[in-house]
Amino acid sequence: MLSSENTAYAVFNGLRCMIKTGAPWRWMPNDLPPWAAVYQQAQRWLAAGCLVALAEDRRTVLRLSAGRKAQPSAVILDSRTLYSSPESGERVGYDGAKRKRGSKLHLAIDTLGHLLALHVTPASADDRAEVARLARAVQASTGQSVELAYVDQDYTAALAAKAARAHSIELEVVKLPERGFVLLPRRWVVERSFA
Repeated sequence: MLSSENTAYAVFNGLRCMIKTGAPWRWMPNDLPPWAAVYQQAQRWLAAGCLVALAEDRRTVLRLSAGRKAQPSAVILDSRTLYSSPESGERVGYDGAKRKRGSKLHLAIDTLGHLLALHVTPASADDRAEVARLARAVQASTGQSVELAYVDQDYTAALAAKAARAHSIELEVVKLPERGFVLLPRRWVVERSFA
């Protein structure tokens, strides 16, 4: 008979398998616990905030091992539009700039590429209108340590700057170069994290 510690580890591995593969719950491999047990325990962990605490602790350890402070003072705000699926429901919208119908991920990451905040809206949502929500989530996640947010030109507006300042964050717009290919400072971290 398995101990409760081994059972919890097996359930956690089942959850990792589902997250990594994106497979339906009922397709759980036979060498892992039954899908219903993994699903129910994952819901308990989500409700208790265990998975959020795990992600925050992991981010802190990785930052400290990279020689950084435990909490970031600068973040990167950006968004990405994803094609919709039949399950998207009300989250579906049309992003005219990217010519995609689907949902939009609004996210904040630290300068090392670790996720701080994420929320999903219809693709038609304006990036600038979501700055307040992201800034609030970032400050809650980091204990008010963030002072600066790097953004692209989609966030150039007084509304976005005012929303960020309400949460003690200044926006710095990273502008595209006039001509030719130039690596944008810190922007590559966001693009890499979407992979």
